[in-house]
Formats: sequence, C-alpha cells, structure tokens
Amino acid sequence: MSIYDFEVKTLQGKNLSLKDYAGKVMLIVNTASKCGFTPQYAELEELHKKYKDQGLVVLGFPCNQFAGQEPGSSSDISEFCSINYGVTFQIFEKNDVRGENALPLFKFLTKEKGFKGFDMNHPVAKPLVEVLKKNFPEYLEGDSIKWNFTKFLINREGNVVERFEPTTSPKDIASDIEKLL
Repeated sequence: MSIYDFEVKTLQGKNLSLKDYAGKVMLIVNTASKCGFTPQYAELEELHKKYKDQGLVVLGFPCNQFAGQEPGSSSDISEFCSINYGVTFQIFEKNDVRGENALPLFKFLTKEKGFKGFDMNHPVAKPLVEVLKKNFPEYLEGDSIKWNFTKFLINREGNVVERFEPTTSPKDIASDIEKLL
C-alpha cells in the first residue's frame, strides 16, 4: 500500500486521488478551528506560500474528534480558514482521524509513523497531557492521532518520512521540508 492509493474528498465534495500529488512533497495535517493549536494555520500557510513553487503541498484534514473543536460545516470551515488565516492550501472534508471510523489515509499514516511523544518544552504540552489523562485516557494508547495538528511529512516518492505532534510548530519543520525539496 502507498500514499498514492488513497482517495479523499475536498471541502467541496470532489473526489481527489493523492496520486495527483505524485512527485510532490506533502505535509498532511489534521486540523480544527477551535483548538489551542489553531494559530498553526498561519504557519502552515506560510510554509505553503514559501515552498509551493519548489514542490510542497500542504493538505489540511479537519476533524471534530478532539473535544468537539471542529463543529462547523464544510462551508463554515472554508470561511473560517480563509477569513482568519488566509488559507490557500487544500482543505479536505471533515473526517475522523482515529478509531474505527478513521479515514483510511490516517490509519495508514499512523501505521507508517507511530507516536514518539510530545515536545514537553512546549508550553501547552503538560496541560495537554493532563487533559488527555483526565478526559481521554484511551487517546494516549498506541500510535493513533493524539490531538489536532498532528503533521505527517511525505517525500516525493510517497514515503512517510516523519511525524510531528501538535507541540511541534510548523515553522520548526521548515528545515525537514527543505531537505526533501
């Protein structure tokens, strides 16, 4: 199985094959509009603008599984991303990213790159772990997505090369992206 075997739906409901991104470097991110990490949209957009002409595509996948932080419709999500962060990178239909009903793409991504822990130097890391322990202890088990804004970096050959947890800022992975461009 390859990253290129997956088909996903855009916010407009159009089917899109990840084969369309063959030869590109992909940064795949599960997103949410009402999360403490939501300001990462701005940094993701900066990466998109800076590197798109060199072959980077940023792909956002909204998810409402983490404390209901993406409650809106496709139209709401599109408007929020555009108005608040000027997002021009591709946003897809809202989906689950963990559990039995997870989008197959995310089942594949988490199988390819497991959870290695949060950056505990990040100011939100300790409170996030406490929230997970108290309210969602099952989220801490295994390699599944733990929270919004988990990022997967895919090289031009379609291999998942790295996973970055929400506590890693998009700007801090620019050097990893540059190595693949």
